[in-house]
Amino acid sequence: MDFLKCTPKWTRQPKQVQVGEDEVVIMTESGTDLWARTYYGFQNDNAPVFQIETSDKYFSFVVKTEFESACRFDQCGVVMYLNSDNWFKASIEYEDEKVQRLGSVVTNHGYSDWATTDISSEIKSMWYRFSRRNSDYCIECSEDGINYSQMRIFHMWEGGETITYGIYACSPTEGSYKAVFSNMKITECQWESDAEWRA
Repeated sequence: MDFLKCTPKWTRQPKQVQVGEDEVVIMTESGTDLWARTYYGFQNDNAPVFQIETSDKYFSFVVKTEFESACRFDQCGVVMYLNSDNWFKASIEYEDEKVQRLGSVVTNHGYSDWATTDISSEIKSMWYRFSRRNSDYCIECSEDGINYSQMRIFHMWEGGETITYGIYACSPTEGSYKAVFSNMKITECQWESDAEWRA
């Protein structure tokens, strides 16, 4: 199923955006981010999010991201934004000309975590596969859209019923860059069940 044909809706639509038949192009705005309290003490809840709503409890969502990030913490990727206190995101966050951080943030009841691994700043494209099994979720990444590696499995306390999910892009510092999202598909759940994994 084509994600864009499911009529996604904006939470904080960006000033510069193009939504085509098969891709979305966002020009980020400086000072935009998603983060809740932990470590830094502040909460920033102003990144643009483009999502659909579903009550389907078993599915996978795939998206390819391409980006021209150049300022610290510039990021774009997949998101499940339920409300300001309960959400998830996965992306590459730019650090400097040598290092970026491929990672994910899970925010439950107003507190965020951040799990990362360092990768080269020469990487300017990444695929993500976001999968749901009831209120449990899996996020995977891929450089070629074929071979995926698990980033993390997590639980959303408020994610057991109807949810919203999709894409986001932001520039927490002074940045502004172009983020391109394509190949957005919804499929049967690609995350194996416990019984399948043990077989």
